[in-house]
Amino acid sequence: VQLQASGGGFVQAGGSLRLSCAASGRTFNTYIMGWFRQAPGKDREFVAAISWNGGSTDYTNSVQGRFTISRDNAKNTVYLQMNSLKPEDTAVYYCAARRGNIATSMKSYDYWGQGTLVTVSS
Repeated sequence: VQLQASGGGFVQAGGSLRLSCAASGRTFNTYIMGWFRQAPGKDREFVAAISWNGGSTDYTNSVQGRFTISRDNAKNTVYLQMNSLKPEDTAVYYCAARRGNIATSMKSYDYWGQGTLVTVSS
């Protein structure tokens, strides 16, 4: 599966952005989808993941209650709605795909998009 992330940009603290990740192929609805991010000088970290049918989700603690992951299997797209953004959310955001169960480890994901930059000013 090939992944294409989009929707990043520049926003002031407290604002919102919605990231999208479009996937190629006919088997999108068999993949667990995840979002990761990498801030300058830091390791890539898990942000959120969603099961193949959207019935289960997982979030890292720092975004719980502010970010929402969702998917539209008819459109082969996964979304990350980001509200109440903070300067520490500034990072390149990557979408990723794997089969099996929801996972939070970067090493568990087999397919990666190219990343989209989110910059949050204070």
